Amino acid sequence: MTDRIRFLLNDEEVALTRADPTGTLLDYLRLARRLTGSKEGCAEGDCGACTVLVGRLVKGRLVYESVNACIRFIGSLNATHVVTVEHLAARDGTLHPVQQAMVDCHGSQCGFCTPGFVMSLYGLWLTHDDPSRAEIERALQGNLCRCTGYEPIVKAAEQAAKTRPSALFDPILRERAAVTAKLEAMQTKDTIVVEGNGRSLIVPNSVEALANVLAAHEKAVIVAGATDVGLWVTKQMRVLDPVVFINHLEALQEMTVSETGITIGAGVSYATALTALRKEIPAFARLIERIGGQQVRHMGTIGGNIANGSPIGDTPPALIALNATLTLRSAAGRREMPLEAYFLEYGKQDRQPGEFVEAIHVPHPKAESHFAIYKISKRRDEDISALCGAFHLELDAANTVTHIRIAFGGMAGTPKRAQAVEAALAGKPWTSDSIETARAAFDRDYQPLTDWRATAEYRQLTAKNLLTRFFLETSGTRQELQRFEEA
Repeated sequence: MTDRIRFLLNDEEVALTRADPTGTLLDYLRLARRLTGSKEGCAEGDCGACTVLVGRLVKGRLVYESVNACIRFIGSLNATHVVTVEHLAARDGTLHPVQQAMVDCHGSQCGFCTPGFVMSLYGLWLTHDDPSRAEIERALQGNLCRCTGYEPIVKAAEQAAKTRPSALFDPILRERAAVTAKLEAMQTKDTIVVEGNGRSLIVPNSVEALANVLAAHEKAVIVAGATDVGLWVTKQMRVLDPVVFINHLEALQEMTVSETGITIGAGVSYATALTALRKEIPAFARLIERIGGQQVRHMGTIGGNIANGSPIGDTPPALIALNATLTLRSAAGRREMPLEAYFLEYGKQDRQPGEFVEAIHVPHPKAESHFAIYKISKRRDEDISALCGAFHLELDAANTVTHIRIAFGGMAGTPKRAQAVEAALAGKPWTSDSIETARAAFDRDYQPLTDWRATAEYRQLTAKNLLTRFFLETSGTRQELQRFEEA
């Protein structure tokens, strides 16, 4: 074992032999290093004022991603390069093209959120030479402007894209080879254990080591992206010990497409999954584009969304409708189960002590099948679902339902199939009469709760209407669909 976390902070090497297991990167930057450009606005990964870039090696290639420093724990940073807004300008004070564009286009108003916007735009500038309007807006999904001044910021992104100075000017482009070499040197074959405040954080060096750590520490908290666990700390003030970080384990970040389907490692981030899903299951990709902002999608993982067991997690309904299976692993071995069987009741999952989610397998939808996901939330982007419904349908040549799976989140204490609705539709013609009959079956499947996101009545009626919408989209005319939406 080794007792230190090593990473680069801008142009400085850092080695920490003591660290609070739940200490955030934002607190470290502001309090320990006095790098106050990154701001705390929400402390939950929503507003983007704390945005920084974190570079890591992915199969030997240096990749930078925008992340929320307010919920990124120090323990997740080993062998990474943290870049803050203070690192962008030249040493003589010349602004980076992204910063200069924000000045020229009057993109800064009150200024509080400006550093976060700059870092998100910088991440876009590094990866897109000529971003489209949609790509710019997607890059800024996770940044909120309290002054409502988005148009000047978008114009700044467009202007910055046209400014490509010598690579010697840009701090990342200039030092890429040197940073790569330093991060390679920071890789360790040892498990890292660091103490702080009477608690410990553990960074296992392999999946096998992870299984052994969890066997020895049954109450350990596993942290992948921390997009939910981070709020346990910043909002609920929970004390976690020990904390086990897995975001560096490449064996959990594999995503493979085979003849039987798609296998998604538990550590695959939303952003990484998007690439394959856009081609294989486009509707699923469109859902992921609405999960959080870009920073959250860089950090959050599909495996974590499942392991957490929240009844309003966005990915379980889609995966259940697709008949996905789950692989759980422990020091004793592996076991598999249908994903829907994993969720037992509110706050309880079928995960034994020492077990962790290793992978999810998703069968390929048949080419002739219909699959749709509907996320209902108060805000279109970067909001938690009031309910989320997924529908997977197969019809025969006579337009009869031969297979249908329907699953919802936000309608029960767990993500749950609408089995009574499925039974009402199985073997029936795919017609408006069948749909009208099946709508009543929702009352046997779900008894939703009322909370601040939606009333029980709203959820129940919306679930029924989503079935009608799915029917109209798969068999109705555009005019019929428009009438339904207007109603």
